[in-house]
Parts: sequence; C-alpha cells; structure tokens
Amino acid sequence: MSQTPKIELRGLKKAFGPKQVLDGVDLTVNRGESLVIIGGSGTGKSVALKCILGLMRPDVGSIRVDGRETIDQSGREKEEMLSKFGMLFQGAALFDSLPVWENVTFGLVQSGKVKRKKAKEIAVETLSMVGLSPDVADLSPSELSGGMQKRVGLARAIATNPEVIFFDEPTTGLDPIMADVINDLIVKCVRQLGATTLSITHDMASATKIADRIAMLYQGKLIWVGPSKQVYHSGNPYVDQFVHGRAEGPIQMSLRA
Repeated sequence: MSQTPKIELRGLKKAFGPKQVLDGVDLTVNRGESLVIIGGSGTGKSVALKCILGLMRPDVGSIRVDGRETIDQSGREKEEMLSKFGMLFQGAALFDSLPVWENVTFGLVQSGKVKRKKAKEIAVETLSMVGLSPDVADLSPSELSGGMQKRVGLARAIATNPEVIFFDEPTTGLDPIMADVINDLIVKCVRQLGATTLSITHDMASATKIADRIAMLYQGKLIWVGPSKQVYHSGNPYVDQFVHGRAEGPIQMSLRA
C-alpha cells in the first residue's frame, strides 16, 4: 500500500453562522480502503463530503487527494481531480428525462471520453455488473422500483472506472432485504474496480458490511475511528449508544441540554 493517502483531511472546520458543523476534523483514507463515516443527522457527515467534492469550501483546514492540496485549485486542476471520482447519491438522483443507459454513461459522454454510439454498449455492460438485464437500458427512471434506481445509480458511479467512489446514504429508503442486496453489490463492484471508497450513513448494517474502518462524527468532531469489526465494542459511550440505537445515553443527555 502506498504511503500517500488517497484522501487526507487535516484540521477541517466549517461553520454556518454560530453553528460549528465541522470542528477540526482529521481523517485519512488509504488507497483501496473502504471507510464509512457514521453519525446522527446534523453531525456534519454531508458537509464533510461536500467539502471533499469541492461543492463547499471549508473555513479552515486542508484537503489532499493523492497528496495534492485541493482547496483553491484552478478550474483545470479541479476538473482533473473530479474525473477520479464516482458518486452514488442518496436518492439515486437520476435524470428523469433520460433513459437508463444515458443516465449510466452521462459522465462519459459529457466529458467526451465516449461517443454516444459506444455509450449504450458500455451502459449495458455496466448494468450487468449491478445485476440488471439489457432491456432495463431503454427504460426511464420512473419505470424502475427504488431498488432498481439505486442499482442504476451505482452503475453510473462505477461506469467511469473511478479511483474513488463516494456513497451518500446508499441504503436510504430501501427495505432491509434490498438494502442488503445493494450492500453486497457495493462490496463486489468496489473489489472489482480496486477503488477507494468513502461513505456516509446512519445504517449500521450497511456500515459494517461495506467498511474496512468506521469513523464516528459527533458535534463536528471525530470521536472514534477504528476497524469495522470493533465498532460494537468500541469502549466509547457515544459510539456505543449510537450503534445500538439506544434512546438513553450521553447523546440523549446532550440533546436535552
């Protein structure tokens, strides 16, 4: 494994008015690793992801990808960085006006890497990787179930053979069985690509299945980082309350305060 982390956050801070959403986050994601950030709503998971993607600028701190600082990058440098990324959005975020195959290859066609004539062929191949048959390629997103839409979203995320894939609440809105199917597909596809992945979720079944390591954000700080298999025995009362879904505990006391 290379000594240079794939993604490295140092001292990341972001506030919205008086609310400090990220408060000095340090995090390293190694090459080929699957790291999952867990935490309740409003703990800063999505903000951290948006900062890495360049959709939001942190107030303070450093974000490095492959050892290169990404904050204040030029347009061309930012484009080059983003070309390494794939993304599975929370609601799949498919374009309703485009058939499935155009959704899957949207990034490839828009970047000029692939001609439309070849794009459908690539889409069909990629859809097969997520367990969807060729006839799905010509359907519109509105004709798909929630689980199928997630699969199409995953196909789009991997179609460019990205070096890094981001998963934003990948199992939200799915029943437990379909959520497990999606988790299995994520593990399989990531392994095939050899990609580095960073995910955010509050679904512990998903987190433990897809993660090598898990990090927990609470009140803008990383309060625990460790191997996935240790998360249920972390020895941290905040982590323990969250992963077991208990109403009583230090998090609840903090909310009451």
